[in-house]
Amino acid sequence: MRINEHPILKFERGKKLKFTFDGREMEGYEGETVAAALHAAGVKVLGESLFKQRPRGFYCAIGNCSSCLMVVNGKSNVKTCVTLLEEGMTVETQKGKGGLE
Repeated sequence: MRINEHPILKFERGKKLKFTFDGREMEGYEGETVAAALHAAGVKVLGESLFKQRPRGFYCAIGNCSSCLMVVNGKSNVKTCVTLLEEGMTVETQKGKGGLE
């Protein structure tokens, strides 16, 4: 779900972009973050907690927490709430702590 109108904020969406999430093709808009595009597409769980594997979703939206860490284009531990969506991007759910490059 996306907000289309707001009494104070102005929403200017760019062109539609296609990306993949866990092997599924999805769409978002230029200028929105990966986490926002996933949330709008109905993806509410972005990962899980390290020790008890509890679901984690879109939480702070400013890059302060670790709820949105995912693998983006093969790079782990990417904060998707502050990473802008790009055409052809590959996004995957991250299991565990992720790897180092």
